Amino acid sequence: MENACTNLNQVARAVRLLKIDGFSLTAGMGGDYCLKSIWTVDGYELEVLIYPGTTWVALKLVFLSEARTQWGVRASMACQLVDLSRELEPYHEYGVSETFYHPQDFGALVFMDRNKIPSGYIKDDMLTLRCAITVLKELPAPTIPAEEVITQPSTNLHQHLGELLQSEMGADVTFLVSYESFAAHKYILAARSPVFKAQFFGDMKEKCSARVEIKDMEVAAFRAMLHFIYTDTVPELDRPLEEVTTLAQHLLVAADMYGLERLKLICEIKLCDGITVDTAATTLALAEQHNCSKLKAKCVEFIVSTPAVLEAVLATDGYKHLEASCPLVLTELLARTFFSLLLRVLFRQRANLVFVLMPYPGI
Repeated sequence: MENACTNLNQVARAVRLLKIDGFSLTAGMGGDYCLKSIWTVDGYELEVLIYPGTTWVALKLVFLSEARTQWGVRASMACQLVDLSRELEPYHEYGVSETFYHPQDFGALVFMDRNKIPSGYIKDDMLTLRCAITVLKELPAPTIPAEEVITQPSTNLHQHLGELLQSEMGADVTFLVSYESFAAHKYILAARSPVFKAQFFGDMKEKCSARVEIKDMEVAAFRAMLHFIYTDTVPELDRPLEEVTTLAQHLLVAADMYGLERLKLICEIKLCDGITVDTAATTLALAEQHNCSKLKAKCVEFIVSTPAVLEAVLATDGYKHLEASCPLVLTELLARTFFSLLLRVLFRQRANLVFVLMPYPGI
């Protein structure tokens, strides 16, 4: 008789090491102070909140999504202390499990008395927790197998339009960019860009023109923008960021100029991933001028991250450009710098600060 094994359910699991640096400084921070970590498991977004400031180190697992079924989502979180040097074995596992239905549903876990945490697990004032989140996956509904399954083919519209651009067949407008010409189709351009729509089918002078000169734009940026209009892709940005930073900056300007919001967001995301000392100020000026709030916030966060980084950025030519082109953003940068330095001073001196409430005369 042959033995058979059937898997009746499936789970998705994610494991992370969560490090609390400066653990001693979190003592007495109060019950509202918490550290946050966002997770994605089986397509669901969850958040782990760690409350280290009270007598007990506590954790909370918060559900940030909407359950895909009426029965909710069964999820659990397990947590234990670990020693990164591996001199000590992981210390006692604590866990909590809940069924989640809607955003902000949560399960709470009281981890342990912070005063009873073995000192061996605190290295260089850093406490490390290994957390695992497990989600019970929904089983697919049973289906009756068919003799032949016909799958829907993937779209190839972008490929055909890209070939049309390359072949120049039926092109009715030519762009001249720095003495290089590009043939295109007015109807496709108008369908993708509100600026081109107004330019060719509104009251602008290029309405009947078959030749348009583009000024103040790099050839590489215009070529990439034109390819995106036809194919909705930007293969030029698939290379490492250090090779395409300048192109991404120019392409963001072009996208903003022609109302291509998706291309603008693609460039913004690409630039957010690789901000350096050499590019931070230039990119910040770009973000300010073209209303890229996420990119602006990332640049400011990087510049004020440490005094050394701030000093290095201030010495770049990009900062001189920022100072000349966007003087108003310097006020915000100065405020963030002062606030960041103030926080560092407060945390360093926290152990020595004593607050005394003096009685007011006459009371």
